[in-house]
Amino acid sequence: MNLNTRALLAIAAAILTLSAGLLGMFARETSAQTAELHVMVSDGMKPVVEALTPQIEQATGRKFVAQFNSSKNLRDKIQAGEPFDAAILTSDVVEDLIKQGKIAAGTRTEISRTGMGVGVRAGAAKPDIGTPEALKQTLLNAKSISFNPTGASAAHSYDMFARLGIADAVKPKLILDAEAGRPQKNVAEGKAELVISLIPEIRFFPGVDLVGPVPGDLQSYVNFAVGIAANAHDADGAKALVQFMTGLAVAPVLKAKGMEPHQ
Repeated sequence: MNLNTRALLAIAAAILTLSAGLLGMFARETSAQTAELHVMVSDGMKPVVEALTPQIEQATGRKFVAQFNSSKNLRDKIQAGEPFDAAILTSDVVEDLIKQGKIAAGTRTEISRTGMGVGVRAGAAKPDIGTPEALKQTLLNAKSISFNPTGASAAHSYDMFARLGIADAVKPKLILDAEAGRPQKNVAEGKAELVISLIPEIRFFPGVDLVGPVPGDLQSYVNFAVGIAANAHDADGAKALVQFMTGLAVAPVLKAKGMEPHQ
């Protein structure tokens, strides 16, 4: 074998080695990009998460696959064994799932909180809810009031009615629907006059206008947290999600969507 032949063989071998390395790197990158991170997300955090999805995918290196519903409905799915990698739910539900061994202890991280609001059909006259007494009269005057009985604000709504002394009076007016987004749709479609829910769930729902927040000491806040599934298929991706959701880049989006970042 002459010198030129040896040189050509050496060059060919180097090219093959380089090609194999590049192919391996491409395969790893493609695998990371096509991997899916499955996350259960409360409806209250939906506007925030939808706005942040491109950044979440960049930060985690995974395709973000979210399942949106009320925290209680998602808790039921988790308890029934539906697989997930992480969950962004109300803090009380996250804590409950930790006690049940569904979310890994020590992974709960607080994200934000938001208050309750009242909404009407887009373009409709906005009633006065500026004071507890004004809100009381608005609720008594309303022909129908819609909200999700499994939603994070449901218990607070019932408590508000009781504190205003109108629980029995408004009971016949209530249109209760546990389907995600259905109470807002009822208002948008003219099937209900008012909707009571978390502020982001009203403010960014098509066909619905936010009248304003529940006034004074009638206001109740709902806290949201993220936790990693105890048997997460992609624990590394879930950890990256937690790190991102508690980072500085998320705070402006939370505020823009009517939420207060956790201090």
